[in-house]
Amino acid sequence: MRTLTSKTHPAGLKDTGSVRQFLNSEAKEHGFDAIAIAAPDAIPLAASRLARCLDDGHHGTMEWMRETAERRGSPVALWPEVRSVILFAMNYGPADDPLALLERRDRATISVYARNRDYHDIIKGRLKQIAGRFTSRCGADVKVFVDTAPVMEKPLAEAAGLGWQGKHTNLVSRAHGSWLFLGSIFTDLQLPPDEAEKDHCGSCRACLDICPTKAFPEPYQLDARRCISYLTIEHKGPIAHEFRTAMGNRIYGCDDCLAVCPWNKFAGIAREAKLVARDDLSAPRLESFLAFDDAAFRRFFSGSPVKRIGRNRFLRNALIAAGNSGDRKLIAPCRMLMTDPSSLVRGAAVWALHRLQDRPQFGQLAEQFRPCEQDPDVLAEWNHACAPKGGAGDKEAS
Repeated sequence: MRTLTSKTHPAGLKDTGSVRQFLNSEAKEHGFDAIAIAAPDAIPLAASRLARCLDDGHHGTMEWMRETAERRGSPVALWPEVRSVILFAMNYGPADDPLALLERRDRATISVYARNRDYHDIIKGRLKQIAGRFTSRCGADVKVFVDTAPVMEKPLAEAAGLGWQGKHTNLVSRAHGSWLFLGSIFTDLQLPPDEAEKDHCGSCRACLDICPTKAFPEPYQLDARRCISYLTIEHKGPIAHEFRTAMGNRIYGCDDCLAVCPWNKFAGIAREAKLVARDDLSAPRLESFLAFDDAAFRRFFSGSPVKRIGRNRFLRNALIAAGNSGDRKLIAPCRMLMTDPSSLVRGAAVWALHRLQDRPQFGQLAEQFRPCEQDPDVLAEWNHACAPKGGAGDKEAS
């Protein structure tokens, strides 16, 4: 959050039409693809919908959502002086279909948004520049928010007319499909709001039906506890067995519900160079990631949003993908992680090797490593993997 303060509203720009023209020009100059304005009271249902999500436990372990629920439910609760919310959108559309990489099981799939620089830094930096010029011109007080603050950007973006929240709960634009980053500038200057966008999903269920873990209990509702993006990014412990096979080779996030949206046919490729996928993250080999120590992980993902989950969670995800790969060449790098200092990594390595090795080989591995293990989560993995054939160890979600 960034606050820029001015005590008066001098007539640097004499009317709201001039203000809007200025904002449109600034948005274009700073690389944004769309801009719109919402009134702070434009999302009256947001608080009750958020409360229902929390009551249903759909937020999983993201307790910060409950802790900030009051402020998140209304822009006025976050900043009582706000009179207008200016929404900015930046396209990050991929050059290739993200779904195609899911078939290459020796490769790792990283969500499109995380294949280059951290968008928070890019967008916040641009919005701060716009906000600074805006307050100089208009004398208005402003606050800048990008995703990490308790702001419900998607309902506000819908109210401002940038798109509508689709059945996958993400914003959909007729011009940019599902590939939009959002940021906002709150201001105490009263500006005319734009007209809200209508829902254009119709009878389409593509995003709901493609979800590999059935994370949508109903259209327009997401249960984060079943979502691969939540499981690979927000969830800190071992991932439940019922979801592991369905994860495939997705090691950071999931784009299935976004990528299948038919409105993407109108979407273009990201114009911002820092959002275009790095060559080494377009279709990276799983084997290279399995060799990462903490220093290598931090070095490789410097400036990337992937870095924030840390090396251990990242390797947990990569090991699950290795277990799903059927690639026996990955047995050796997985075996090297059986003595990793992290219990999270060791447990995932047990699961991966149970999937990759035949039963006699895995039995020998168990004789070597199982007696030395003391961590309860890793021991649970051993017990699951070593269960008699037809028992718990052979049951995985499809």
